[in-house]
Amino acid sequence: MLLSESPRLVVKKVLAKCLQESPGVIIRGFTGRELECDPFVMLIHFSVTPPGGFPDHPHRGFEALTYVLQGAIRYEDFGEHKGTLRTGDVQWMRAGRGMVHSEMPAEEGTHTGLQLWINLPSQHKMIEPGCQEVVSKEIPRVERDGAEITVLAGEALGVKAPVHSKTPVMLVDVTLKPNSQVHLRTPELGWNYLVYVIEGEAVVGSGSAETITAEEAAVLGGGDGVSVWNKSEKKPVRMVVLGGEAVKEKVAQRGPFVMNTESEIEEAMDDYRMFKNGFQMASSWKSNPMNNA
Repeated sequence: MLLSESPRLVVKKVLAKCLQESPGVIIRGFTGRELECDPFVMLIHFSVTPPGGFPDHPHRGFEALTYVLQGAIRYEDFGEHKGTLRTGDVQWMRAGRGMVHSEMPAEEGTHTGLQLWINLPSQHKMIEPGCQEVVSKEIPRVERDGAEITVLAGEALGVKAPVHSKTPVMLVDVTLKPNSQVHLRTPELGWNYLVYVIEGEAVVGSGSAETITAEEAAVLGGGDGVSVWNKSEKKPVRMVVLGGEAVKEKVAQRGPFVMNTESEIEEAMDDYRMFKNGFQMASSWKSNPMNNA
């Protein structure tokens, strides 16, 4: 793979905070304030063991991509959309004006994955909600020079992912064999990029490159590409490379709601409590804990 002329350098490293959210649920993640990488609002690396999970809860104002690393997660929402995401599957959820859903383990054992929250610009925050799933076998993959790349969203190395988002993003899952490297072109102006290491140690950048270890995120500066090396003689590296077009708007977030102002957050909370303005179906809906469809 050819090295980009101006590789993006690491401008900030952040170690994931680990939180035992509830029995059986461990969250490692980053908030948008910690990352400062518009349009990304949150990046969550989750581990769920029954009876833990994410029971019925609301959202508004953003999109979320869920990627199952291991296991099976059962999904169900108040729009009668349901299914099971298994290892390697991806789901786009557009909360828009209102979404209530549940995400629970579909079977025994430990289930892990990533969930990325992506901001919506103000003109799209109140659009109709929706979901799109793509099973693992339908997601494009590329193998080059010791690098295995899965294109989960957007476009990389000449291939496009079969998912579509209102806010343009790129997300690729990269595994580097020992003594291998990957160079991804990132020519888009107005986009921001980061790398999150799932396993191993990655060397990111060129010249003044930085070593990024497991459960660390590296926010990147300007340039025309992302260059990553695995300099280990024995161990592979697994990471995700994320890019997104900056929304460039003020962000107000409280729990599951992502809006532009605190008054809009208060309005979202009131709408959910009163079952109105997008949350009408929540008044009579509950997920079925026995549904493993």
